[in-house]
Order: sequence, then C-alpha cells, then structure tokens
Amino acid sequence: MRVGIPHFGNVHVAIGAVADRLGAIRGKDIIIPPPMTKKTLDLGVKYSPTEACLPYKLTLGSLIEACELGADTLIQARGTGICRLGYYARGQELMLHDLGYDARFLTLDISHHKFANLLRLMKDITNDTRGNKMWLGEVISAFFFGIAKLIVLDRMEKVLYRVRARELDRGMANLVYKEAVEATNDALSVREVRKIAREYTGRLNKIPQNPRADPVKVSIVGEIYVVIEPFANMDIEMELGKLGVEVERTMTLSRWVKYSLFLNYLGINEWRKVHKLAGPYLDHDVGGDGWESVGEKVLRAQEGYDGVVHLAPFTCMPEIVAQNIMASTREDIPVLSVACDEQMGKQGMLTRIEAFVDLLEFRRRKRDGRKVCNAG
Repeated sequence: MRVGIPHFGNVHVAIGAVADRLGAIRGKDIIIPPPMTKKTLDLGVKYSPTEACLPYKLTLGSLIEACELGADTLIQARGTGICRLGYYARGQELMLHDLGYDARFLTLDISHHKFANLLRLMKDITNDTRGNKMWLGEVISAFFFGIAKLIVLDRMEKVLYRVRARELDRGMANLVYKEAVEATNDALSVREVRKIAREYTGRLNKIPQNPRADPVKVSIVGEIYVVIEPFANMDIEMELGKLGVEVERTMTLSRWVKYSLFLNYLGINEWRKVHKLAGPYLDHDVGGDGWESVGEKVLRAQEGYDGVVHLAPFTCMPEIVAQNIMASTREDIPVLSVACDEQMGKQGMLTRIEAFVDLLEFRRRKRDGRKVCNAG
C-alpha cells in the first residue's frame, strides 16, 4: 500500500509519524506530493468543475501528483452540511478514475464521530488483523505521537510570527522554522520532539530583533484550508511579517484536533465562546467556518487587535455570509476580506495588504498620538 495525501499545512508530518510508529506502513510508503506549485493548481483547475472552490481544486491537483508518484491509496476528508466538502471525495475519486488512476479512496468524516472515524481510517490503512485491544493501544500511541509533532510545530509558529515582525535581517526566522519542520519530521520519539522544540524555539528567540519595534497586530480568520495552507493564501502570513506585522492565526491543525476530535467527542462545544460572541449578528451555523469567522472578529476586537484579515475561497457561501455580516458589526476593527482563487495575483494581494497595514498604522497613530515603529 502506498498512501497519498493532499498537501495541507504540516499534516504530512503527523501522518508520517503515525505510519512510522505503527510499522504497518513505513514512512517511505507515505506519498507526500511535491510542494504545491502552479502545476498543482493548473491540474486542479483543468479537471475540476468551474464552480468548484479553491480547496477542491488544489487538493485534486495534489492527489493527481500523488498518483503520478505511485500512490495506490488516497486519503481525503468528507463531511455533511452546508459546505461543499461533502462532494470532495466522491467527485475527485470519479475524476481520478476517469483519468486512469485506479486508486482506492479512504475518507475521513469530520462532521460526526470524528475520533472514532479517525481510528477506523487508521485501521483501514494498517489493515490490522490482531485483537482490538492490542491494536487500539498501538494506534492511540501512534496517534498521540503524530499530534505531539503538530503541537510543537504550531507552538513554534507562534514564536515565528512574533520574531518575524521584529527581526532585523528579514528571512532569518523563516529559515530557522523550515529547519525546525524538517527536524521534527525526522524525530523518532516524543522526547526528541520536545528537545527539537526547545532548541529551535531558542534559536528563533536569539534572532536579532529591533528592541523598539511595536508592530501592529492582525488576526487571520476564515475558511480553514485557505487559512492554514500557505500556497492557497499566497503566503500572506509571511508577507504581513515582512511588513512588520505580528500575525495571529485563529486556527491551527493542533487546535482543530484538540477541539474537533476530543472536546467535541466528549460532547463539549469547542466554539461556545466564539459562537456566543457572534450571537448578536449570527446565531446559527451557516456551514464551514462562517459562524466562527464572525465570532472571531468580535473576540479580536475585544482583545485589542489592530485588524482582521478574512480569508475565503471564492464562491464559498459560508464565508460570503460571514463577510457581509462582518462588514456591518459595531466593533471598531478593520477587516480586509481576501477571496482566494486561481485568478488571484500575488502583486494585487501585496498591494491590498500594504494599503491595509498603512491604514492600521494610521489608526494607531491617531488613537495613541504617537508614531508607530515597525521592525523594518
């Protein structure tokens, strides 16, 4: 079995760790498609329905590239509800078969009983035939090993955002974090993962920084795929960092696992606070991450952030609803909405975020009566 997965942030690090720990399939049998490029997007656009959203097109292109590298089994998420995620797996499976790829599709239902469905998926991958008690213990151990890697990477990302906005030599923080991802991916134990986290967090903090920097703070909200996957949003976090902006991303892979797999499985509403804050403007689920986007805007305003960047796939109905509501809430915090699709040009995006950052700095100067000093 050669398992292919579409690119999605650092998820490949966790899946590789689980596969290695179980020993049923080795790391070399996890097919990680090459980093997303224009080729990935072009493949997805060519073989997707015109009205499909960007995450559909990018994951299809990525799965095609995985098949080209020899994957015979593919993993894709599925769900129910208002979001079109429910159509992804079946539509992509049919298209890949039409293209001549005889790949077996394994799906993860992320709408209901998520943790149980994840265990079932892992059992399908490992094709384990031993007793359930032994199998379950091994799978849970492997699962937490993969999650440990995601947690340290997400924690280091937070340090990266802070340092990136203040560093004197632009790009140093990015290089250190890239090394951290590679080292974490190669780690063979939780102890080694923790050691790597301490080492690279220390290296990030030692990067020379402007001691007078007082960067504006921006929170990134929106649809989970375009928020987390850098290629989908044209590295907007990095570009904001280059402008001396400290970024905070509302969603990370480890946070999604914690909330959506564990707390939700225990019957705890992981988004209670955010939904309550969104209540005056939106009091019910509209699919995808739309409800959360509205609540996150209110929360960031309360926490004193300077602005919000709202990322959404073009034609994504849940985020279109959220965008229109966010524009009319009473919280005094600017929101920049960015529609992500194959027509989005990077230069146009850069021009928009530069103007947005100028606006935020002007508002802060006006509010505080002082000049804002960025790291640059």
